[in-house]
Parts: sequence; C-alpha cells; structure tokens
Amino acid sequence: MKFDTPATTNPIDQLKVVGHPLDRIDGPLKTTGKAPYAYERHDVVARQAYGHVVGASIAKGRIASMDLAAAKAAPGVITIVTARNAGRLGKGKMNTARLLGGPEIQHYHQAVALVVAETFEQARAAAQLVRIDYVATKGMFDLAEAKGLATQPKGEDADSSAGDFNGAFAAAPVRFDGTYSTPDHAHAMMEPHASIAAWEGDRLTVWTSNQMIDWGASDMAKTLGIPKEKVRLISPFIGGGFGGKLFLRADAVLAALGARAAGRPVKVALQRPLMFNNTTHRPATIQRVRIGTTQGGKITAIGHESWSGDLPEGKPETAVNQTRLLYAGPNRMTAMRLAVLDLPEGNAMRAPGEAPGMMALEIAVDEVAEQLGMDPIDFRVLNDTQVDPEKPARPFSQRRLVECLRQGAERFGWAQRLAKPGQRREGRWLVGLGVAAAFRNNLVMKSAARVRLDKQGLVTVETDMTDIGTGSYTIIAQTAAEMMGVPIEKVVVRLGDSRSPVSAGSGGQWGANSSTAGVYAACVKLREAVARKVGLDAKDAVFTDGEVRSGDRRFKLAEAAGEQGLSAEDTMEYGDLDKKFQQSTFGAHFVEVGVDAFTGEIRVRRMLAVCAAGRILNPKSARSQVIGAMTMGVGAALMEELVVDKRRGFFVNHDLAGYEVPVHADIPHQEVIFLDETDPISSPMKAKGVGELGICGVGAAVANAIYNATGVRVRNYPITLDKLLPHLPAVA
Repeated sequence: MKFDTPATTNPIDQLKVVGHPLDRIDGPLKTTGKAPYAYERHDVVARQAYGHVVGASIAKGRIASMDLAAAKAAPGVITIVTARNAGRLGKGKMNTARLLGGPEIQHYHQAVALVVAETFEQARAAAQLVRIDYVATKGMFDLAEAKGLATQPKGEDADSSAGDFNGAFAAAPVRFDGTYSTPDHAHAMMEPHASIAAWEGDRLTVWTSNQMIDWGASDMAKTLGIPKEKVRLISPFIGGGFGGKLFLRADAVLAALGARAAGRPVKVALQRPLMFNNTTHRPATIQRVRIGTTQGGKITAIGHESWSGDLPEGKPETAVNQTRLLYAGPNRMTAMRLAVLDLPEGNAMRAPGEAPGMMALEIAVDEVAEQLGMDPIDFRVLNDTQVDPEKPARPFSQRRLVECLRQGAERFGWAQRLAKPGQRREGRWLVGLGVAAAFRNNLVMKSAARVRLDKQGLVTVETDMTDIGTGSYTIIAQTAAEMMGVPIEKVVVRLGDSRSPVSAGSGGQWGANSSTAGVYAACVKLREAVARKVGLDAKDAVFTDGEVRSGDRRFKLAEAAGEQGLSAEDTMEYGDLDKKFQQSTFGAHFVEVGVDAFTGEIRVRRMLAVCAAGRILNPKSARSQVIGAMTMGVGAALMEELVVDKRRGFFVNHDLAGYEVPVHADIPHQEVIFLDETDPISSPMKAKGVGELGICGVGAAVANAIYNATGVRVRNYPITLDKLLPHLPAVA
C-alpha cells in the first residue's frame, strides 16, 4: 500500500479498540517471569556452551602478542576465538568499529577474544588467563582539546542558513551568546547485550536482544560473509534498548563465531563494563547558541553550532536539528562539526540530536527571555511559527506548541512563579519553576506485516517489529482488532523474527506509527480477501463483533476463513508528503525543584509534560513512554556523565555503581497530558511518535527551575553540587 495522500476516514477512526488505555497483553508474561529474553532461552537449542568476552585494555594501538596456552588448558574450555582464527570478517553497514579487534585496536574494551567453556564460571576464569601484550599509540580523548581540529562531517546536512545571520545578529538590539556542554551518556539498560547462536549446516540462528531485526540480520550476514537468507535473528522480548541495541554488536557476532568454532550453540552476554566501553554511547557535545531579538522580543537572528566526536568514519551528534525548525526568525544559521576521538563508538541514544540539543537551546531561550524582561512562555509563544522557518512555503502538518505551553502553564500553576530568581523559600528549601519546549521530528519508515485469519476466527499478526518495553505487542493487537472487528483477545501477535515481514523496528520514535501502519495495510488486504470469499464488496463491508456485514447479509469471520484460513501480507510505503509538509511532534515540560539552601542538594518535586503527538494509540503505554523519558531527562540534567580517563581513553565509571541513573526515590509525581489530535499527513493511523518527545527539553526545564530557585545558571551538564554550591546565595 502506498501512502501518498492525506488519510481520510478509515476503520481506525471507529476507536473501538485503538485509542483505549488497555493493559499490555505481554504484561502477564513479564510479571510471571515467562517472557523469554535472549540469554534465558534454554528451550530453543540443547548443549549451550558459554562464551566470555575479553576486551582490549588499551584505547588505541595494536596487539603485539597473545598467549592463549594457559586459558586453553583451563578446566572446561572448549575453544577460544580471536581475529587470527575467526576467518575473514567484514564490517556491518551500521558499525563504525570492527566488532572483533586485532591486531589493530580501535577503542578501549574492543572485543579481542572469546573464551568458550562448558560453564559460565569456567569461561570467565579462563578469560583471566589470556595474556596480551599491547603496543599503545597516542590517542585523542578530550573533545574540548579536539574541538579546534573538528571538520564538517562528510555526507551530512551539517550546515544550514537562511538570510544573513551574522549581519542580523550584529545589528540586533538585544543579543545573547552562550556556550553549553553535555557529557557522554550511557544507555545503561537493565538487560545486557546478549545472544545465543546456533548453526545448522551453513545456516545461522541467533536469539538476541536487538531493536532492529532486519538491520541486524543484514549486518550479521555482511560481517560473516554469508548470504542474508541464511541468517535468522529472533528477538521477541528486549529488556531495554534506548538506541543501544539498534545495531549489531559484539555479543551476537562472537556468539556466532564461537558456535562455529565449538561445533555447538554458544551464548554470550556482555559483562557490564563492556556495555559502557564496548558498545555505543551518546557522544558529548559543546554547543554555542546565539540569538538576536528586537526590543519587543521578536527573534531576528538565531544560530546554533555544535561540536561532537567519534571514531574515524563516525557521525556527529545532530544537536542543532531542532533549532532549524522550532522558532521563527528570518536570519538563521546552524552548523555541526565532528572531531576524531579514539573513545568507544558514539551513536544513537534516545532522541539523538534533539535530546542534547534542547538541553542547550532551551536554556538559551530562557536566558534571552530574562534579558528582555519577558516571561519565558510568552517569549516562546511570540516566536512560534506555523511553517518551516528555513522553507516558509512548507507548512507543518500539525503544530500545537502554543497550546501545549498555555495548557501546561495553567495546569502547573505557572502564574505563581516568581520571575526574580531566589525569592521563594520553604524552610531550608529554595523553590523554583522551569519550563522548556519539547520537540522531536516525526519519522515514518516502510513497514510490512502478515495477517492470518483461522477457522476459529483468531487473527494472527506476524512482523519483525520488536518490543523494547514500549508496548508494541499491544498497539499492534489493537490495530488488528480494530481493522478486523474482533476483540483484542482474539488477536495473537508474533514479533521479533527475521523470517517475518520486515517492519520499521523500534527506534527514533518511528516504531509505533510505522509498524501499526504496516499492520493496517495487511489488514486492508485481509478484509478484501474475506469480503471476496463471501461475495461482498469490500468497500461496503463492515467488520464488527467477529462478523463481516453488508446490508442485511452477515457472515462470521470464522465461517469466511474456512478450514484453510485466509492470509494476507502487505507493506506500507510512503510517498512525498514529508517533503510537502514538515512533520514534527511538540510539547512542553514543566518542572518544580527544591534546592537546599545550605547543602545545594537538588530535589525534583513535580513534573508535567503536555504532548501533541498525533493520535495516541494507547494512552496507558504512551504515558509510560513519556514518564520513562522524563525520568531519563532528569538523569541527564542532574547525574548522568560518563567520566573519561583522558590519559588512557576509557569511561571510568563503567558500571551501575559509578554511572548514576535516577531511581524511584529521585522521581516525584509526574503528570502527562496528551492533546486530542490526529495528523492525517503522517499515516493512515493518523498517529505520530511520543517516546522521544518525552525526553526532549526535560534537562533544560530542570536547569531553568534550578536557576529560578537559586539565581545560579549552570551551563555545563550535569548540574552537580560542585557547580552549584559555591554560587548559592548567602544563608542568613
């Protein structure tokens, strides 16, 4: 099915099942421990051996020698895989560094060996006996130091401009110029990267934890040099990803190599330190924001530059993207520069680009508002736009940012905010309110599904879409139930298998809308097959209560399916609507903080998110997505930072003890409001994404609240006590 004209009325609009806050259909499996995760698949293949990864202990250089004798002689050891005996390996399209290093080392904890043994303990013990001598070479590990060497990224739309930014900024009556920084961040998901691999002849099956099944299968085939059709990836349940499992990683490749060398299935889970240094992370940024306005607050010039780093052939953190679209202003400039750093690979983390970009932009906007003597919400409203500021002939498909800000302000009690910072005191606590706009582009991806109807009237959906804790099972079931006119209990959903039709996968906020659109397309075909089978015109047929009806004729779906059942498969493909209309999601984040006047301790007291993100397919699971994102935003604002050892080139705090993330006690009451909205430009579902929107702007809202509470402006995240305490107002 081709989606190239705006959606009109369709069966989804009935909202008998779609749009309802239904419990997740996979919930009982997870709460009873019956949901099978990759490393726990004891049921799929016998005689599983255990692999333990040895990571490089230098950041850059080469292996001079590797002594495996003691490790091979250790109890239970079956085989040891290294680059010397693994055979010729390619590099996946989505990978920056090779997943098995040697003799060249590209980053700290790059996998250099896999020890396979009968038990996990034996593999771990033997791995300690591998002796490696390295020749280290000088690397670059400091973004601030490398900033001057950064260059324009190749193949990237790195720079944009409209009008005369430099001239307009110089002439602006009110000018602001600020520099901000965000540190490296880790995904820090609970479930480690883990895989079980088994060969049957020349065919490989991998049970893994991966967000994008088709990408993973393609890159596994490319890495091993085998046809893609001989690779099967299975990933029905994933214990968190946040972008860290978008791409093929060392656990899957080494499990496959280990299984081939051992002649039996092998399972590999990356130990926690390797999750931080071996896999991907969100790169640090240095960002400069310049804004010029009239005396009345109209933006006349806005510029945003960002510097980030990655390994050679890597890509930048696209932190300027939102600034190209969020506020009006005729004279504009954005630029990205990329430095070569010899740190572990940088790549996507929840809301790549906008999440760190808005941590800078939305503080800068507040700083300009204060300079103007304006309320920060009024300043944002004044500079709203209904068209792409760089391409004014291109309107937004939907843009309700002002409504999000206004409704949020009323709900949160913004009128009680004291404009002058440091004025509200409750006992020992300085109290402040902060706001930030939320923005994330709406992305759609080609997505397919197969739908079957059997003689019991049961509808089964198969697609390689994944569920990373986001509720994919449930919204896909809701879509099929709505389209086929059956209760959700009559729908079975099978996800995460590369033998199923290729879906969008989970990432970038595109998964829910795109995958359900693929199910919609397949169900349209199945409805046509059912109607044809019973002699009805599909255009007039109504599917409801387990029946298909037209006029006074009605047939049970089970009857229409017959003994053999009916099946349909289709793909939702997209035309050029995204070129005619700018598709984005919008919101507003409100935060209240308390800062201890004596110690500088920060406590987030309450949070509110107002989101305009198209049709909300399931308000309950969507709310869970948003409050989880808000929590991650608090972490980025106050505690999360991968500390770089700038001599040896690794992340020092590479475990959950040293890398702090928010826990339940850190997070107070969170409220989420979804505006009642549909976007017919997006897809037949008229939905958009919301999982990334929930994090975009949160960090700045927290920072703005801290400033309102204390009068201390911190521009370098995270906002920790050492940055705050020396500048707190004197305590009487």
